[in-house]
Amino acid sequence: MFQVVHRVEAPFQRFQEGLKTLGVLGKLQKSPDSFRPLFCHQQSALTAEIMEDLFPIHLSAQGSNKRRAEEMVVPYWRDYLIDAEDQEGPSKLEQILAFATGATVIPPIGFQPMPSIDFLHEEEYGDSAVSNLPLANTCINCLKLPLHSSYSVFKAKLDFAFANTHGFGRA
Repeated sequence: MFQVVHRVEAPFQRFQEGLKTLGVLGKLQKSPDSFRPLFCHQQSALTAEIMEDLFPIHLSAQGSNKRRAEEMVVPYWRDYLIDAEDQEGPSKLEQILAFATGATVIPPIGFQPMPSIDFLHEEEYGDSAVSNLPLANTCINCLKLPLHSSYSVFKAKLDFAFANTHGFGRA
């Protein structure tokens, strides 16, 4: 009882007093549904557009060979998100988000640090098997995409990785 009611009673009363001084409390009590979006988070379904906006893409230096290879893959990533949404819906996008961040939904206060896209260059990893599949670092919310010359191979490798990674605490 103390943890749930009495501990928060005084701060809650101060909050109400603050709302009264601005005249908001009365309006809030008269029409609570109109204020619900301000006080209660409602999770919306993930879309390809939301996912694209959520993951800014970090490209190599302008004019470099790495940049040229990365720019070939960027449209593949965008097409992949659209295909995932069209074919499997939000559940596939949640799977991608979980792979990259460890979370299946976007937290109400957002991610810290913000998710990002980087690229896997074979020469950096020295193993073509490593660079064929996407990698994720959930500590920094970074998804590293493999560099492939065709969309069908890119899609197959991402599908394989996302389907065979069960995530945190799931077997």
